[in-house]
Amino acid sequence: MTEPPQTADPTPAPDPPAPGAAPAADGPAPQTPAAVRRRAVLAGAAVSALLILAIVFGSRLLRDFDSALLPYAVATVFLAFGVAYRYTVWVSAPGARRLFRQGWRSFFSAANFRRAPTALPKMIATYLGLQKFLGARSHARWAAHQLLFWGCVLAALITFPLTWGWFTFTSGSGDGPGYEMRIWGFKVLGFNALNIIGWLMFHGLDIAAVLVISGASYFLWRRMKDRGAITGQRFAYDLIPLIALVVVSVTGLLLTFSSIFLHGGGYEFLAVLHMVSVVFTLIYIPFGKFFHIVQRPAAVGMQLFKYTSRDKDADGELKTCRRCHEPIDTAAYVENLRGTMKDLKLDFDEWAEYCPRCKRVLRGNAYLTHVKKGFQ
Repeated sequence: MTEPPQTADPTPAPDPPAPGAAPAADGPAPQTPAAVRRRAVLAGAAVSALLILAIVFGSRLLRDFDSALLPYAVATVFLAFGVAYRYTVWVSAPGARRLFRQGWRSFFSAANFRRAPTALPKMIATYLGLQKFLGARSHARWAAHQLLFWGCVLAALITFPLTWGWFTFTSGSGDGPGYEMRIWGFKVLGFNALNIIGWLMFHGLDIAAVLVISGASYFLWRRMKDRGAITGQRFAYDLIPLIALVVVSVTGLLLTFSSIFLHGGGYEFLAVLHMVSVVFTLIYIPFGKFFHIVQRPAAVGMQLFKYTSRDKDADGELKTCRRCHEPIDTAAYVENLRGTMKDLKLDFDEWAEYCPRCKRVLRGNAYLTHVKKGFQ
């Protein structure tokens, strides 16, 4: 790529380093893959160990732990290891590391909190919860993603604490219909299993399954009909996650169907099938498309960084294009981008100070000058 034109007199080149001197480092020292893997394994082992301790102590030394749910609990330990491993590897990349640091720096900044105290809650609600950025693509995709998202959130909030023995449901009178919900052994709620509250308590996972099936079915239909989606999709990366969610949800609903309408017929087979599908899905999360669930909160930090930078530079201190002098973005954001490019050893970081239109013009001029010279 041709270097962009200089707007000021170039500075003289620095003297070459003395023989035997170490070269100056423009950014952080590169990390070897082996070092990154070692750190990722240690992080995964530490998180897994902490989760095991949380399960043991949260279930009151396993008194409230249901041994029938042991495969699910083991799968969550593998999930914790995989998420920590993959996240550590991801954050080790220069671009992700800079995003991670800037996000946390903005999050803990007292100045940002004083300047915009409602910015973070608003971004969490709109960016993570309502995910309004998806609405710009398609209202149908946004609605389907909301069904999928909230169905998974509801299922996780119910399943994980139950699996770990953190909360239990016990009969208050021995044979019902009064039940007590206990968290870490402490009673937090008493309810009648025959009223609407009791029905919602015992069928929360069924509601979550219906939401997930609705959202996943739309995306499966779209990936079979939309030419743009079909062109770039990969079976293992794009279709397997949706199929896994549908299988988990359908087998869960079949368990309820068996217990209510079939008097338990085929329940054992369905329970094993459901367990296998859940375990597979949990282990798959860190190494497939579902990993973006873990990455998404980090993007909120970067959005907060951009928002607070724009608010701080609202008096006109925006970075302008070096060619047409139109505003590009905040100076802090442009410098952050240049720093990332330097970390990646991309020696054309000056191009970050040009607007998209001028980049296209400069590239076109360079093409005419050096590739199609003489053609008009």
